[in-house]
Amino acid sequence: MVGVGGVVPAVAGAVAVVWGDLVPGTPGWYLWADLAGGVLACAGLWLCRRWPIAASLAVVALSVPAAAASVAAGIATLVAALYRRPPAAVAVGVAWVAATLVRFALRPPGLAPYPVWALVGVLFGGAITGWGILARTRRELLASLAERARRAEADQRLRAEEARRAERLGIAREMHDVLAHRLSLLAVHAGALEFNAGARPDEVAEAAGVIRASAHQALQELRGVISVLRESPSAEFPLTGLAPLVEESRRAGMRIELREHDVRFADLPEATRRTAYRVVQEGLTNARKHAPGRPVTVVVSGAAGGELTVEVRNPLLAGREAEGLAETGAGAGLAGLEERVTLAGGNLELGPADGGWFRLAARLPWPRERPDE
Repeated sequence: MVGVGGVVPAVAGAVAVVWGDLVPGTPGWYLWADLAGGVLACAGLWLCRRWPIAASLAVVALSVPAAAASVAAGIATLVAALYRRPPAAVAVGVAWVAATLVRFALRPPGLAPYPVWALVGVLFGGAITGWGILARTRRELLASLAERARRAEADQRLRAEEARRAERLGIAREMHDVLAHRLSLLAVHAGALEFNAGARPDEVAEAAGVIRASAHQALQELRGVISVLRESPSAEFPLTGLAPLVEESRRAGMRIELREHDVRFADLPEATRRTAYRVVQEGLTNARKHAPGRPVTVVVSGAAGGELTVEVRNPLLAGREAEGLAETGAGAGLAGLEERVTLAGGNLELGPADGGWFRLAARLPWPRERPDE
């Protein structure tokens, strides 16, 4: 503002005033005052950004004897309003109006009575001061909104990372609690075989049997760890299908269409069954938060020896409806669900879909033989 964009109109105004002083009959001191005041005022504009109040008042003072400094004084007043708080900006604006009224008294511009020019000066001073204050307020508001958006995005990332960190801590805790004892037994019996080279064949066979049984049990418990991550010990999952979960949500007022395509929930492997249940549960929770009262579709399909697909769809809201629901969730549930699906050997897809829907879909492995048998 105080660079070329501010100095150019100030110089143009000063040149116009000095050119008018060359008309015969103009007092000589007008010319010298305008030359000196115009040059100093235009130079002073370069200092207004660094010292808005002091430099602006100096330029305004120069406009009293030098009409050539009047345009520069107006620009300096605007700069003060742009970069300083309203009380200081108003003070500079009042000084500009006072300087203008004094200049009009010393050097009547003609063409109209003094009261008319005085009214013009007051209105112009109020206009440039108000414009500067309004522009500064708008700039600060935009900066504040941008900062809030940046902080909200950072908080969202932090919450998602916290959810993932909690998931990993749960994995470590379950691994230690469930597998430490079993693996320690394996180490003991394997060490006994290593250091007891003269053991009888039946003793070796017995130790090998214990090692085999412990290894098998450890594998079973490892599958259990993966399947029950983030679940309390008392958590129970229905074996008959998703109907109880859907019915519970329907009783809460949701409109849900369930399509299971002849998939028997009880035939699914334990880990797949638990993960599929949580996918639907999280999808219904998400739909209840972000699309209340809208129809929801749950589709379960697949076959043993391939993969199980679990999909939850709800309308994707837009405009004011979406803005009102934007902060109803932190996103940690979806972050944890992605961890769960990955642990089960599947992958999770979520986001807008064709037709104005939001789609949450998980693809999970479905081996022909159940892994826990």
